[in-house]
Amino acid sequence: MKKRKLSFSAVLLLAAAMILAACGGGSGGGSDEGGEVDFIGIATGGTGGTYYPLGGTFADIIGDETDYDSTASTSGASAENMASIKSGDIEVAFTQTDIASYATEGTEMFSDNKVDNARGIGTLYPETIQIVTTTGSGIESVEDLEGKVVSVGEAGSGTLLNATQILEVHGLTLDDLSARNLSFDDSTTGIQDGTIDAAFITSGTPTGAVEGLAATQDVNIIPVSADKADELIEKYPYYAKDTISGGTYSKLDSDIETVAVRAMLVTSSEISEDVIYEVTKAIFENTDRISHAKGDLISAENALEGMGIELHPGAAKYFEEKGISQD
Repeated sequence: MKKRKLSFSAVLLLAAAMILAACGGGSGGGSDEGGEVDFIGIATGGTGGTYYPLGGTFADIIGDETDYDSTASTSGASAENMASIKSGDIEVAFTQTDIASYATEGTEMFSDNKVDNARGIGTLYPETIQIVTTTGSGIESVEDLEGKVVSVGEAGSGTLLNATQILEVHGLTLDDLSARNLSFDDSTTGIQDGTIDAAFITSGTPTGAVEGLAATQDVNIIPVSADKADELIEKYPYYAKDTISGGTYSKLDSDIETVAVRAMLVTSSEISEDVIYEVTKAIFENTDRISHAKGDLISAENALEGMGIELHPGAAKYFEEKGISQD
């Protein structure tokens, strides 16, 4: 199928207009009996992360396998994407499972902006928390971040909340750092030019921004020890232990222990069961077309793991047909 090439602004305007037309206007908690659309906009994240390249692949798959045109667009990632689902500005969005839960519960950064209409399509892969610095920084542990200039993620992002919670179990707060709210690309650029010392990056590995940094600098990724990971998981159970395998980045030959949340796709309750059934089926029946390293971890069989919000009826229909159920 020939896909339309639209600017991000055009995508948002078109998506909003179609939802208004299909649903009679307004969003934020509509019926799961929602309306039809003929375009699927996918909100991803910054160009230096994992959401953006995966979103482009998903858009191509949807365009080829369904009757819907689809385009992926950059965004501020998880929290911003949940707000876009609420407002009806986008049809499908990437987010972290923890941020999706906060949004639908109306807690943390969504305490005054609960997202009633978000529904899950499927979880994808671990979103690894990477605390990135260089070997020359002298930073070897989370505690060493005290007093340093550290990018903790963009304002309102899932990365910012991850950073806050990891610092917490190490006896630190954001006030103990010279905190900067930067994108992944700006974070690694800052490390490269010496304006920041380290950065929290929550993204599937390998992350493009970190790969770019590792090509020019001797990168070091700070571990989260097993006991601190256990403490974090006890307080925030959506985390899981994770390992960055040696060789993931240039000159990093040893495994690095850390923690992760999961990436997922969300949509709006106002989009019809038939539409989301076709979108879900297209993505999970064509995972062999995903060239990114995380493609090996994306499967229908694992797509309900860590699903902390209500599943969209269209996605539920697909997984029921596959004999896959939530534990």
